[in-house]
Amino acid sequence: MHWNVVFNNMDYLLWGVYPNGPLGGMAASILLAVLGSIGAFWLGLALGLMRLSGRWPVRIPAVAVIEVIRGTPLLMLIFWFYFLGPVVFGYTLPEFESALIAFVVFTGACVAEIVRAGVLALPRGQMEAARGQGLSYFQAMRYVILPQALRNMLPSFANQFVSLTKDTSLAYIIGVGELTRAATQVNNREVVAPAEIFLTIAVLYFIICWGITATGRHMERHLIRYQVR
Repeated sequence: MHWNVVFNNMDYLLWGVYPNGPLGGMAASILLAVLGSIGAFWLGLALGLMRLSGRWPVRIPAVAVIEVIRGTPLLMLIFWFYFLGPVVFGYTLPEFESALIAFVVFTGACVAEIVRAGVLALPRGQMEAARGQGLSYFQAMRYVILPQALRNMLPSFANQFVSLTKDTSLAYIIGVGELTRAATQVNNREVVAPAEIFLTIAVLYFIICWGITATGRHMERHLIRYQVR
């Protein structure tokens, strides 16, 4: 075993060449996951509410976008945003931004279905009671429906964001210097320890995903205690 190779390159696996260059390694993977999760939450919330709308000009486009995105492999989306960027925007998007947009769009479509299912799981009387109190549809959704539904959606959100964290490894294919690419570069340079290197990054991915899952469970327990009180 050649664990000294891993120890000698641990700084590169954790944050790439930062601060003397762009952020990479595990730090870049975490940054992609955090930014992607934030963007996907708001995009998914908007698409999910649009899909629940009773107005077909709002609902039909949202359904089309969600179904097309969810039916497209994530890797294909990454290629689309990276190679079609010059055609659509007139200039080539950097690798990091291309991957981030793909993650936001793909995960946002999945979050939209979580939002839809969470809202539909509530009794219909909730909306009827809110409207009976004089609230508009949007006020009832904002103050009555969504606060309850989002609590129920929390475990699904955590699972989806764990999946997004693991999916950040696909950004390697277009040259983003995240954890998988950093490990591959180390392996190409230090050809004697592939098992040790990739076992190490598997452990690092596990640590990140376990942290997200543990945080989600803690928030869920906290919200349950708050709800009981």
